[in-house]
Amino acid sequence: MAKRILILDDNQDILDIVHETLTYEEFEVKSTSRSDEVMPLVEDFNPDLVILDYRVAGLNGGELCRQIKAHPDFGDTPVIIFSAYINHNDELLGFGCDAIINKPFDLSELVEKVNGLI
Repeated sequence: MAKRILILDDNQDILDIVHETLTYEEFEVKSTSRSDEVMPLVEDFNPDLVILDYRVAGLNGGELCRQIKAHPDFGDTPVIIFSAYINHNDELLGFGCDAIINKPFDLSELVEKVNGLI
């Protein structure tokens, strides 16, 4: 059975590229551009890994990461945060994420981090 990955990014181009790349790598992928859809999708889709853009409308990726990590059923689910703010890694790690990918990023780096966490 394919591992499941949930992606949040409000940039549709990035969302499409990441979705396509991970699907090509034979993961089952769901993606959304809306932060308010993340927790219902986590509960419904039961992902093996979650990728969150830090800067999105509504709850940011850090706050969503904190919610996922605090959830009794998903606290052990690995979370990667995308960020264009490379000087804030300590702050992002404070949300409990398992990895940070700085934008812009190389798709091979993405696949490597995903495979390393799953």
